[in-house]
Amino acid sequence: MNQIRAQLELPFASPTPQPVVACSAVLEGHPVSYVLHRSHGRRRISLSIDERGLRIGAPLRASMREIEAVLRDHARWVMRKLEQWTAKRVPGRRWESGETLMYLGAPLQLAIATGPENVLHHESALHISAQRPQTENIAALARAWLRTQALADFARRVERFRVSMAVTPGDIRLSNARSRWGSCHASGRILLNWRLIQMPARLIDYVVVHELAHLREMNHSPRFWSVVAREIPDHAARRREIRRDAHRYIVE
Repeated sequence: MNQIRAQLELPFASPTPQPVVACSAVLEGHPVSYVLHRSHGRRRISLSIDERGLRIGAPLRASMREIEAVLRDHARWVMRKLEQWTAKRVPGRRWESGETLMYLGAPLQLAIATGPENVLHHESALHISAQRPQTENIAALARAWLRTQALADFARRVERFRVSMAVTPGDIRLSNARSRWGSCHASGRILLNWRLIQMPARLIDYVVVHELAHLREMNHSPRFWSVVAREIPDHAARRREIRRDAHRYIVE
């Protein structure tokens, strides 16, 4: 039988539910940690799983018995999704010579040296030098280089597609979001996740076109997807590829 245990919950009558609390459960014989987030505006209990693990959203006054019942009903789904995310996880990067970093869908081999701070991309290698070539310094230099490449690359793609799509975007900025590849504001400003530069060009193109299409349709209606389809006919396949394979490229 599944056993549920909420941490930080006192066994007194009618405790005031906390908006966010760390909890744990045993589902199908396995211990599972999760974060429970309560809010006034939420009407039902929902489960979501991503690289951070299991999160449960619930109305502020939902009882733990109700939450536990939802967990029990979806135990198999929860375990399957957690296993899928675990399989996607890539071991932490070693910022040293011989390690690889993805750039436009292809691996760049790191070559680390001691010397003045500098990053040089040559063929399939990324040469990084630093006065103190320690992990944090090399990582910072590599990420700064990727961000610089990303901004220039994304600006070129936006310029190319804006002409054929007959739209006028505003500023192009980099995003550091953890769960969104891009966004388009009503002002015309486009935000694109700098990590996209690690993915193949065809996937970057899809995200750029997706955000530019919002300048025509600020929604995901059939009209919106028809705008996307005129530039990226196989947009559905590319969207599936991002969802399925992004973890192969996005390693920090």
